[in-house]
Amino acid sequence: MVPLEWYLTIGFLLFAIGVTGVLIRRSIIMVLLSIELILNSANITFIAYAYYLQSITGQIMVFFILTMAAAEVAFGLALVIALFRVRGSLNVDEINLLKW
Repeated sequence: MVPLEWYLTIGFLLFAIGVTGVLIRRSIIMVLLSIELILNSANITFIAYAYYLQSITGQIMVFFILTMAAAEVAFGLALVIALFRVRGSLNVDEINLLKW
């Protein structure tokens, strides 16, 4: 059996990589992917604790997070496509408070 600390370590590493990607990257698509990494780290943590505590609540939370992530991807990519059509760039620095 794999110890709980290993899952928590993997979750923390994914979270750290995601936060670093959000803070460092300048492409909107890379920022969206970094947010997905953050959400997946939360999923790993919920599943690990659900298994460790023999509870189904963590797994139910994962389904809600996956649903929210799918909606975020659909809405985010639609926004990115619309923004690219207007601005011609996906650089975060060139987008000034979504003023058209």
